[in-house]
Amino acid sequence: RFFLANVLNIKNLSQKEVSPLAGTPQKKQVIDEMRGKLESAKGAVLVEYVGLNVATAIQLRRKFLEHGVHYQVIKNTLTAIAARDLGLGEFADHLTGPNAIAISESDAVAPAKALKEFIDETKSEAITVKAGLLEGAVIGVDEVQHLADLPSREVLLAKVVGSMQAPITGFVRCLQGNITNLVYVLEAIRKQKESA
Repeated sequence: RFFLANVLNIKNLSQKEVSPLAGTPQKKQVIDEMRGKLESAKGAVLVEYVGLNVATAIQLRRKFLEHGVHYQVIKNTLTAIAARDLGLGEFADHLTGPNAIAISESDAVAPAKALKEFIDETKSEAITVKAGLLEGAVIGVDEVQHLADLPSREVLLAKVVGSMQAPITGFVRCLQGNITNLVYVLEAIRKQKESA
């Protein structure tokens, strides 16, 4: 009886520790920081890492830094609390196992693109994409892959400028052709009047 009472008390204590209301100030700070990061993220990718050695982990961090992406290993329970506070319950459901998150506050595509480059370069199977965030909406693995396959921002801007420039160039050529033809017609009329 005494043993059972102690087990129940221990169980109750462990549940209180997980609760955000009864958590330590450090846990509340982690929750607040993660809530802020998730809220301000233009793009984020949640990954599971299994069997990632130190050298490969360093390579991964460097790749994210090259793209201006913040990468960190996360505490599932605290991150789930932050995600649920923001209405991202579907994202929180993926928080099992050893997880890390890559977040960009400026470029929605950068986390997915950096991760794809890393996987292509290293052929690592230690990283698995679980979910993503795009402008505050939860996206699945397929959508993260589509984001990673998008051309870079610079390439997209160049295509837009090129497509805008093509009609203008055609219009200018058309005007030049008409002006040139007008000059030829006027020159022919002038010669005709001189000879008459």
